[in-house]
Amino acid sequence: MRGTHSILIGRILTAFVALLALQAVSLVAPAYACGCGAMVPDPSRRIGVDREESAVRWDGRTETIVMRFRVHGDAERAAWIMPVPGRADVSLGDPELFDEIARLTEPERRDRFHFWPREDDWPFDTDRGDGAGAAPGAGTGVGVVGRERLGPFDVARLTAADPDALGDWLRANGFDLPDRLTGALRPYVERKWEYVAVRLAPEEKGTVLRGELTPLRIAFASPEPVYPMRLSRLAKTPQTLGLSILSDHRMEPRSAIGGDRPEVTFAGRIERPGGAVAALAGDRPVHLTVLEQESPNPERIDDDHHLRRVADIPYRQVIRTDRLLTVAGGVPVWLLTVGGGPLLVAGAAIAAVRASRRRPNPAGAGVRSAA
Repeated sequence: MRGTHSILIGRILTAFVALLALQAVSLVAPAYACGCGAMVPDPSRRIGVDREESAVRWDGRTETIVMRFRVHGDAERAAWIMPVPGRADVSLGDPELFDEIARLTEPERRDRFHFWPREDDWPFDTDRGDGAGAAPGAGTGVGVVGRERLGPFDVARLTAADPDALGDWLRANGFDLPDRLTGALRPYVERKWEYVAVRLAPEEKGTVLRGELTPLRIAFASPEPVYPMRLSRLAKTPQTLGLSILSDHRMEPRSAIGGDRPEVTFAGRIERPGGAVAALAGDRPVHLTVLEQESPNPERIDDDHHLRRVADIPYRQVIRTDRLLTVAGGVPVWLLTVGGGPLLVAGAAIAAVRASRRRPNPAGAGVRSAA
């Protein structure tokens, strides 16, 4: 019996150790992609992109993308690469932009009243819940258009005629990329796109990349509004994209490109842009469309987001809060109806009896008792 117990305990310990080893491997495994391109940390570190937010401005000739990442992990350095259809101009973005867009597009809040009490209403729940988100490249065929330091970013703008040469240059210059990225870059090389390679490193030494990073602004010539997404197929975890589009008309993606259907959370005309929005879109009226998309299986992403004009139908989310119908400072109407109804009937009956007693009797007028 003791021997059996020893064998069982040994198996449990073996499985436990294997589980710990597997978990340890997962903690140091790098995250190879984000919604816009390849996000790569140091080999022994880990970084994850919790959310990617981007604002896209297209004026018919030039497209500007301002992007911000919210990341977690223990990496002090990371890098990513983003393909663009034309020569790119790169600068730091305004951190206030996304806060201003959030204020412009916040949902409308309305109360929706119900008559009968629900589980969150008295007398079922006393909590009363209210019911309520340079130098030339090392690899032949790669050209370095420019390289500059922008805040926490080391930015290289590249051209390439061969995906293997591009991969060689990136690796030779400190971008520890997976081999399969070379194949993922091939469609962009064939279309003669260019590349923005970015190395992220905190300005203060020893600080890890965590929280919301400084936005980066990338502008390039483009005959159509497009948001690069194809490299996201390399991601190992589900991807979340928040995309705000500023244009002359309402714009939406042509397809879901392998993710869930993009959900429009706001669409409308901004008559007087101001602040960071005006700095991006100009001070004249502009249409703003805000989209949210989930990609539970990133390997299914098979294209970039090509944006197209749709009807300028305004839309704003409405958040409805269910509330119990009350009167007189919080007295439930149902209580007055159910409890007060019989009292009203009884009161009416008593009033009728009293009124009949006070009423004179014409038939008995002037008649005296015989006694």
